[in-house]
Amino acid sequence: MVFTIISRLVNGVKEGVKAGLKGVSDVGGGIVDLVKNITVSTLKGTTDIVTTGVDAAGSIVKGAISGVADIGVAVVGTIKGIVMGTVKGFMESGGKQDEAIQGAVGQAIHSAKELGLNVGETTVEVVKGAVEAVKEVGGDTVGATKTAVTTAVEAATEIGGETVETVKGALSEGVDGAKKIIEEIKK
Repeated sequence: MVFTIISRLVNGVKEGVKAGLKGVSDVGGGIVDLVKNITVSTLKGTTDIVTTGVDAAGSIVKGAISGVADIGVAVVGTIKGIVMGTVKGFMESGGKQDEAIQGAVGQAIHSAKELGLNVGETTVEVVKGAVEAVKEVGGDTVGATKTAVTTAVEAATEIGGETVETVKGALSEGVDGAKKIIEEIKK
């Protein structure tokens, strides 16, 4: 049953993003608020099974990325905004900061790999997007950075191969404080 609910959530978000972006010329500029609003309205209309946990945020990111890809817009230019909108909407709906970040960052990295995007560059963008979103809603940005970096490394480890070193290198160079967090993970 949970899989069916999550599948419906992904498809609902996908269709919402496609409808919301129809005729919009500046997709990158509008994606944060669009995804945030879809997240808030989606989470209000779902059961506790979906509104708690990492799966909800991940499902929203997956649906939004699918929606953007379906209308022919480059996902790489919108992925940071998708993560920002998801984290903001999730937290504004009463969701926990760490769950929002884990779901959004983890799914964004897996989707980037599936779509053949540069995973290192994408990871830096989604980590920055998650932290920026937390800052905007008044959350713990230090904790957000740690959660986002740790989640990114875990997602890269799940993907395997050279992805782990690519992600660690990109984060160390592109995100303030990431190098220290990565060193702590190794211990």
